[in-house]
Amino acid sequence: QVQFVESGGGLVQPGGSLRLSCAASGSIFRALSMGWYRQAPGNERERVATITLGGSTNYGDSVKGRFTISRDNANNTVYLQMNSLKPADTAVYYCNSHPPLTGHWGQGTQVTVSS
Repeated sequence: QVQFVESGGGLVQPGGSLRLSCAASGSIFRALSMGWYRQAPGNERERVATITLGGSTNYGDSVKGRFTISRDNANNTVYLQMNSLKPADTAVYYCNSHPPLTGHWGQGTQVTVSS
């Protein structure tokens, strides 16, 4: 079984930056494409960014040019560097495989962008 634990969220002013981390248990991490997802109140969960085993990345239109996903296979960790944050980025952020494994969502980490 694989588990994902997200961290690094917080309160930040518009224009600020945060770096999220996701620690994955189990060696299966090294066989998975990974993704960051987010869910704002009243909205469905959306895919933010993905990264393949080889490091190819893909981003949602709303975060292109501002967010960067990366992974450290040696430490079973995936990161999301978020720059130029906007109030619209406020959400709970989750990591999971891409496509996501049903029933393997973690608690997420809250990101709030507000002045």
